[in-house]
Amino acid sequence: MIPHQHQTHPVPLADVIDSAIRQVGNLIAWCYVALIMVIIAQVILRKGFSSGLIMLEELQWHLYAIGVMFGVSYAQINNAHVRVDLIYSGLRIRTKRIIDVISILTLALPFIAVILLHSLDFVADAWRINESSSSPSGLPWRWAIKSVIPLSFALLALAVVSRLIRDIVLLIRGE
Repeated sequence: MIPHQHQTHPVPLADVIDSAIRQVGNLIAWCYVALIMVIIAQVILRKGFSSGLIMLEELQWHLYAIGVMFGVSYAQINNAHVRVDLIYSGLRIRTKRIIDVISILTLALPFIAVILLHSLDFVADAWRINESSSSPSGLPWRWAIKSVIPLSFALLALAVVSRLIRDIVLLIRGE
């Protein structure tokens, strides 16, 4: 279990946001169970019956995409995301929080905003034409998986704002 940053430093609004994201993350984690089952089915069909299904191959990448895209928010609230710890780990907590606030405001939020805004037309077009797989035996409703992009980035925005709130409050408190 990943330790939760707010266990020793409660920040009510950030805690509520984190709790909601954690619940979504726990629900989305079931995509990996489904993914494993689909992979096993595909392997049995390919190796046992020399016949795989394009639909199962597409379902694999859909499930994987859902897990990864929503998993980023879960990693953010649990402070489990990748960063270069070579320098960061040796810094004082206050300095880390200042770096995090500056990084969120100048890098993370602008990046999220660009992806979120540009994905809306992309998804709207997919919905408008009822986009589906280009393969005749592929999955219908490609618009559904494309909808994961703005939804997951909106959740990531919430996670980053939660982190921003937490860091600012803790800086003000001197913690």
